[in-house]
Amino acid sequence: MPRVAPVTGRSDVPSEHHAVVDAVEKVFGNVRGPFSMLLHSPKLAERILPLVTFFRDDSVVDAKLRSVAILTAVREREAAYVWAAQVGAARRNGLRDDVIDVLRAKGDPAKLAPEERDIVTYVRQLMRTNRADQASFDALHKRYGTQWLVELTAAANYFALLSGMVNAFEVAAPPDGDKLPV
Repeated sequence: MPRVAPVTGRSDVPSEHHAVVDAVEKVFGNVRGPFSMLLHSPKLAERILPLVTFFRDDSVVDAKLRSVAILTAVREREAAYVWAAQVGAARRNGLRDDVIDVLRAKGDPAKLAPEERDIVTYVRQLMRTNRADQASFDALHKRYGTQWLVELTAAANYFALLSGMVNAFEVAAPPDGDKLPV
């Protein structure tokens, strides 16, 4: 049970913020997960929402590799709701189940392809220490360039933010979603 009542639709916010709820529903189909809490601050939700469509539609980072970064960040943050939501998206983006299994288990990234391994190493370092060592940074920067690395880093940290929202407010994962180990 969430710590505060989730916003589920227009009736839960003042009328001057109905357009924000409409925008959330347009992106997701309904109000759920992190946005069910973020909409308690409609102006904040309104400013954060465009990042969803940016990462989905405009990022230079390939969706499959972006999914590696997202799932790595979410797993490090132990965010069951966001994990459940993002595993399905990762599969639709072409991410293999063996990669998802390594991430779910916080397993050894050495088993992964170099491009996946390097992302996992980099994002885990960021999530665990708020830093990345030079070798991890350089491996990705050399391979993909500055804009790519900026956008990958932003995606990982955006999903860490969403993870913090659902964890702080104890938003339960959907019962039919992929589960994190207890």
